[in-house]
Amino acid sequence: MKIEEEIKTTKFRSKIHKASLNILFTANWLNNKFNDSLKKYGILQEQFNVLRILRGSHPKSLCVRDIASRMIHRNSNVPRIVNRLERKKLVTRSNSESDRRETMISLTKEGLELLSKIDEDESLKEENIISLTDTEADILNTILDNMRK
Repeated sequence: MKIEEEIKTTKFRSKIHKASLNILFTANWLNNKFNDSLKKYGILQEQFNVLRILRGSHPKSLCVRDIASRMIHRNSNVPRIVNRLERKKLVTRSNSESDRRETMISLTKEGLELLSKIDEDESLKEENIISLTDTEADILNTILDNMRK
């Protein structure tokens, strides 16, 4: 659906203004789609992001600062997210051997199992949410990368 239909306006200051609104609207739309699909697993997208980051370093643990630097939502409250994941037994925390002030976070067996279930979920496969060809995705990635320069 066109952005004009989604937000019920045709008045934009410029093509750049329209594009920026389109990006913001689409990012929110995509976030809602993922959160709706993740509900059945009892986690939100930010929690899923932390779990994926930890899986990428597994079996090595990461400190909260390193997790925060890899987050998609950079303003996320990582300690709060980790607390919730720990209560769900999806992560564990320990003190760093090199710096006692630093907390290290590790993925549990339950966390790995949950990620495996989510990986198999067809409703969370990007190609089932975003209807782009590989060529279109390449073009979009280039445009978005250029926008952040």
